[in-house]
Amino acid sequence: MEIPKEDRIDFIRIKDFISLCILNWKWFVVSILLITSMGVVYVLRSPSVFSRTMTIQIQSDMQGKSLPSNFESFEDLGIIQPKSNVLDEIVALQSPSIMTEVVKRLNLYIHYAIPGRFHGKELYGPFLPVLVSMPDWQGNESGEFTMHLQGNKVKLSDFIWKGDAISLPSDISATLSDTIASPLGRLLIEPTPIYTADNEYVLHVTIDPLLSTIRNFNNKLTVTQYNEKSSIVELIFKDTSISRIEEILNMLVAVYNENWMKDKNQIMVATSMFINERINIIERELGSVDENISSYKSENLLPDVQAASDLYISQNSAADAQLLSLNNQLYMTRYVRNYLLDNANKEKLLPVNSGIENMSIENQISEYNGKLLQRNGLMANSSTVNPLVMDMDEVLAELRKAIIASIDNQYHKLEMQIGSLQKDKSQVTAHLAANPSQAKFLLSIERQQKVKESLYLFLLQKREENELAQAFITNNTRVITPPYGNDIPVEPQKRKIVLFAFVLSLLIPATILLIKKSLDTKVRDKKDVVELSLPFLGEIPQWNSKKRRKNYFHGKKTDWDSPAILVENGKRDIMNEAFRVLRTNLEFIVNKEQKSRIIILTSFVQGSGKTFLTINTAISLAVKGSKVLIIDGDLRRNAISKFIHFHKKGLSGYLAGEFNDIEKLFISKIELDADSEYTDENGKRFLSDNLHVLPVGTIPPNPTELLLNARFGQLLAEVRTRYDYIFIDCPPVNIMADSQIIGQYADYTIFIVRAGFLDRAMLPELEKIYRKNTYKNMSLVLNGTDMGGGHYGYKYGYHSYNYYTDEN
Repeated sequence: MEIPKEDRIDFIRIKDFISLCILNWKWFVVSILLITSMGVVYVLRSPSVFSRTMTIQIQSDMQGKSLPSNFESFEDLGIIQPKSNVLDEIVALQSPSIMTEVVKRLNLYIHYAIPGRFHGKELYGPFLPVLVSMPDWQGNESGEFTMHLQGNKVKLSDFIWKGDAISLPSDISATLSDTIASPLGRLLIEPTPIYTADNEYVLHVTIDPLLSTIRNFNNKLTVTQYNEKSSIVELIFKDTSISRIEEILNMLVAVYNENWMKDKNQIMVATSMFINERINIIERELGSVDENISSYKSENLLPDVQAASDLYISQNSAADAQLLSLNNQLYMTRYVRNYLLDNANKEKLLPVNSGIENMSIENQISEYNGKLLQRNGLMANSSTVNPLVMDMDEVLAELRKAIIASIDNQYHKLEMQIGSLQKDKSQVTAHLAANPSQAKFLLSIERQQKVKESLYLFLLQKREENELAQAFITNNTRVITPPYGNDIPVEPQKRKIVLFAFVLSLLIPATILLIKKSLDTKVRDKKDVVELSLPFLGEIPQWNSKKRRKNYFHGKKTDWDSPAILVENGKRDIMNEAFRVLRTNLEFIVNKEQKSRIIILTSFVQGSGKTFLTINTAISLAVKGSKVLIIDGDLRRNAISKFIHFHKKGLSGYLAGEFNDIEKLFISKIELDADSEYTDENGKRFLSDNLHVLPVGTIPPNPTELLLNARFGQLLAEVRTRYDYIFIDCPPVNIMADSQIIGQYADYTIFIVRAGFLDRAMLPELEKIYRKNTYKNMSLVLNGTDMGGGHYGYKYGYHSYNYYTDEN
């Protein structure tokens, strides 16, 4: 399955980045050693920090019973808070005022430590051999000193006051439990029960300012609510001493409860004062109302108007109730009478409990219903002509008449009773209507009296409840879990810190390399040119001689583009193998049937290594037996001519018509400075006899005009008959038109791209030149690549399989 192009490029880039990291492994080693060591030192120098958690419940006023339940009446007035708000109490627990009291009670501003290798070991509480107190300390000063204890003697030294060291002629010596005069003020050093006179102690004492101590310990405290609906609160404290953590948490809750009870007592006192004040006011108002009522009744000779009114109202209500009952009976009497008179109901039972309050009528109805049921029972087995049925019908008719007569009597009786009640009701109403203004006035005054009397009794009750509640105020918190925790330090997290340092030591050089690679816009390797359409002949590794490297590191001028002959027959180093690959690829693309090939070498920029590649490529073909000619076509720089020591006769003279015999212009013996297998009878070192060079000669003032001369074409036609390969070293294409003029005669063009020199933005221009066929049979050679620390890898589908090293 073919990998998409985008994914393939990303994979190659990741792989190349990993390879880049491997090539710069020394960076990573140094970074790992340095940063990991810093992490280890940080862990060793950081004191161990422990954590303890305490769980408490914030109780409401109802839970704590600090106030009576019926004090809710005062809550609406804002006099008393209804109950504790958990979030508010969390803020109170973290308030600096509470921590200030804790710091003062426990003397937390004084620290004791034993000197250690990486950091001092802090002592506290039961582990302290002595305790220091400072009567003159104001709370804003900082200081330090060292104590040497042995027996009952103490020696003080190394004083620091407000950040400045204090020099003394000698150490201060004194006796334990004595007041000592020191640069920090008076000191009192007292032994604790664990102090042993036979042992020697060295303690470093630090006194911190009160505000910074409070801020420091407050930052170590974390108070959180268990959940949103819970009154459970967790107090978490972190410090270097476990015993100090436990004492701080317990003292914190104790101080909080003390403040709570103090606040509640203040509320009780204020409430008592308020109640007593209101009672005194209402007593005066109530006495005034009573006096007004008594005076008014005396002046108007009035009895108890309210009692009389109540009596009349009661009588009126009773009359209304009796009238309602009598009217109901009258209605039911009329209904039963009509029911009896209706022949359709002759054989139906009469209603029982009809609401007629007359036992005689009710008994008659019951007797009638009984006889009717007997008659209906006889009818079930006989007919109306049955003598018994007929007798029963006569009895029922008589009973019906008697009931109707009784109902008529009852009806008249009820009418009389209703009339009498209505008369009595009219008399009661007349009494109520008498003297309405007096009754109204007395009612308004008595209403005020009742209101004030009720409020007076209410306040008396609240005063007693307030006194009782003040005696039974309880703490606002309940300890659910005392301070608990693991004895393993929570800080520093040694594994995480060392692991973080290790990861950071990898990320720093990797990030630097990534940034460096991201900012690098130069062509570096084959990957950067693989997308081009023109054929790729090969890549030549970067070569630096010992002399070049030495000059570079000593700051001397170095000609990095000067040619060097590296190709020799039988030599198996990285450079020779690279040129053998280049030679093989070149032989593959040329026309086999063509006897002679003209090949030009050019580039975009100067310094791409054209001369270097021209010479060594030509040598690689010459040692194989091919006849090769190198023409120095760069009439402006004549780099090849410089290499063979500036021959005055050459191409420029021939093109100018100064010479006609080209045979005399060729250089066939090129002497070498280094050792070579090519020697003559005198023992001098020369290149292969198959390699000739046509130098520039004298640099002409008009190189472009000379190249346009017809003699240049005649020259190339002549040398085609003598050589298998003609290499022409041309100027860069972007500088002069010389390369295009020479390219008209060439069969093949080798374009040189120097790794680290050419910007990748120029590659589209190279692709454009190739597609326009500006130069014939163009191919590409990548020069000066970094092959990975001396290894030359063939990248033709074998993932950089390495054959050779720099050594032969």
